[in-house]
Amino acid sequence: MTDDKDVLRDVWFGRIPTCFTLYQDEITEREAEPYYLLLPRISYLTLVTDKVKKHFQKVMRQEEVSEIWFEYEGTPLKWHYPIGLLFDLHASNTALPWSITVHFKNFPEKDLLHCHSKDVIEAHFMACIKEADALKHKSQVINEMQKKDHKQLWMGLQNDKFEQFWAINRKLMEYPPEDNGFRYIPFRIYQATTERPFIQKLFRPIASGGQLHTLGDLLKDVCPSAITSEDGEQKTQVMIHGIEPMLETPIQWLSEHMSYPDNFLHISIIPRPTD
Repeated sequence: MTDDKDVLRDVWFGRIPTCFTLYQDEITEREAEPYYLLLPRISYLTLVTDKVKKHFQKVMRQEEVSEIWFEYEGTPLKWHYPIGLLFDLHASNTALPWSITVHFKNFPEKDLLHCHSKDVIEAHFMACIKEADALKHKSQVINEMQKKDHKQLWMGLQNDKFEQFWAINRKLMEYPPEDNGFRYIPFRIYQATTERPFIQKLFRPIASGGQLHTLGDLLKDVCPSAITSEDGEQKTQVMIHGIEPMLETPIQWLSEHMSYPDNFLHISIIPRPTD
């Protein structure tokens, strides 16, 4: 893996200033003040909102409290999507702080998975890492790791410890020099304007002629509408970690440096602002 450590660090420490407010129909003992938090882009909502939960539960009648969930402008926020992806997909062209509404009732069963404990998040996170390694290395790297290495990846994410996480994750980003890259790139493409969860298919980082595939090549192959429109005008933005990477960027480099901790490149296709 090429060592652009500053990029890895910048990605890891990306934060979104967020204002949490309680939904107006929730019954409270006294007025609920908003709660402000800097959310880590790379984490999951249910992993970093204990303080939010405590803050609002103080003013709630206990019999009114059931499972906490979050929404933004009427859209329930999927806790199993990384926070940065949720922001890029639903709110990237809005003013900060990001305004999230907190609910303790009427859990939207059709839209969200339940998350009763951090074990559920850990299981989801590890399943993603294993799937990514199956694509990259036929699962050889993750299977050679010990249980404590798996735990270190999770604890590094949960406790926001960059060095702890990357000491292990580095191995998942390596490949034999003769290969020039991974077997396949673990990626998911999300479109803000469709109900479809995401697009995922097999895509090699190196073309049959030996040249490096780029982000543009990936989009052309998997989601051509993201980079071309009928009238030639570019109507969408391609976002990863809140930035619009150049389409000429090699997809292998992006996979090594701009994947989320689950080892997937989460790519958002959103409408370009018209103003």
